[in-house]
Amino acid sequence: MQILRTVLSSVATCVVLSAPALAAQCGNSGGGFGQWKAAFASEAQKAGVGQRGLQALANAQYATGTIQADRNQKSFKYSLSKFMQVRGADTIVAQGRKRKSRNAGFYQSLEQRYGVPAGVLLAIHGMETGFGGFMGKSEVVSAITTLAYDCRRSAFFVPHAIGALKLVDQGAITNATKGAKHGELGHTQFLPGNALKYGVDADGNGRVDFYNQTDALASTANFLRKKGWKPGQGYQEGQPNFKVIKQWNAATVYQQAIAIMGARIDG
Repeated sequence: MQILRTVLSSVATCVVLSAPALAAQCGNSGGGFGQWKAAFASEAQKAGVGQRGLQALANAQYATGTIQADRNQKSFKYSLSKFMQVRGADTIVAQGRKRKSRNAGFYQSLEQRYGVPAGVLLAIHGMETGFGGFMGKSEVVSAITTLAYDCRRSAFFVPHAIGALKLVDQGAITNATKGAKHGELGHTQFLPGNALKYGVDADGNGRVDFYNQTDALASTANFLRKKGWKPGQGYQEGQPNFKVIKQWNAATVYQQAIAIMGARIDG
């Protein structure tokens, strides 16, 4: 999940929006969530959130499951071999190769435009949601506002909460849109602030839809390119583009797994 790429001290580099001053008082239980929302609404409005976004904030519920998940992130403590086994690396590679073969023109067009090879995008897609097989069942707005309220990492999540509310304003998501426990959304599990900034309407229908595979993968490629991806350069450890994979996820085993699986998919 994309939130786990923010766990290490390098999370500050992933913040994509300027956080408003934290006038709303954070908390460590659901008891103060309603009061926090009322205060945060003023901050959100000053940050440019409109009426639809403010209504989504008002309707948000304290997400107990999100807090439990945030306190219990174990898989990123595994060794690389164990991590790849648990996350089904062989299956991701096999399915990634089939998908690349079936839709070669699409992946070639993404590489031509953004410089990111198919293997990297497919490895991320497979790792994040099993190629769209499971994109989460938590309400995105409730999850991300809960994390913005929670004192543990409030400063990091506030910009993403603002991002989610602006996505509601734009019609990209609604208060009922489902995603991962930490508010990540769509095929490749974008945090809302990143979705707002790097989203691409790749199918040309006038709307960025992260639950549409075309938009989601183009947006992922755009994110990596904007973070410094160098077309034609390598992405294994020690190579120029490996540091860009770090921008996607701060966990070392995740970075290594994406690099290894991506190379295997591209063969």
